[in-house]
Amino acid sequence: MARVAYRDADVDLMARMMRAEAEGEGVQGMLYVGNVIVNRAVADCADFMDVRAIEDVIFQVQGGNYSFEAVQKGNMFYQRARESERRLARKNLEYWRDYPAKYALWYFNPYGPCPPTWYGQPFSGQFKQHCFYEPAPGTCESVYSR
Repeated sequence: MARVAYRDADVDLMARMMRAEAEGEGVQGMLYVGNVIVNRAVADCADFMDVRAIEDVIFQVQGGNYSFEAVQKGNMFYQRARESERRLARKNLEYWRDYPAKYALWYFNPYGPCPPTWYGQPFSGQFKQHCFYEPAPGTCESVYSR
């Protein structure tokens, strides 16, 4: 059973976002970004209470900006997805998750050392330039369930 319900259009959308956000970090980096996307669709907490579909996650607006910078700034996001990226997206949607993004809901590139918390959320690990953050203990049990 898939971690979250999805359509072919969601696979394309997610593949494009994974490439736009982490192509420079290779396959592993793109898979970690995919973890965060699926985790946000599964989470029923924090900023993600009303976000259930992949499209909702990708185009979510917070504080007047899209949650993913690539939507507003990245021309890579608006290029067609490649089959290799679609395979990675399907892998995330179906089953794949791993640390440091296994339960992460947030990531960013700080252009320096990863802070121990980010907006009060604990650091779960780093891969290349991206720092990943899980929800604080006891605040989002749903992200651990699928």
